[in-house]
Amino acid sequence: MTAATQRSIFRWIHIVFSIPIAGYVYSPFKDIPQYAPQARYFFFPILVLSGLWLWQGHAVRRLLSRRSGPKPYPRTAGEVAN
Repeated sequence: MTAATQRSIFRWIHIVFSIPIAGYVYSPFKDIPQYAPQARYFFFPILVLSGLWLWQGHAVRRLLSRRSGPKPYPRTAGEVAN
């Protein structure tokens, strides 16, 4: 999967999961208790995680790629000559 495709997927996840949050914020006061558990415990955490991934996903991918396994030491000039 390319980086552009991954960004597009996370962008759409972020947009789709923000719609119920907007409904929660702008709904009449009497309807808020119906939306509260879903908005607090499902939609909002996904919205936060997708937003953080869009913002700092490159740093997370860089950290994960460094920890993926031991890498060989770079060769020095003395090792190449031998």
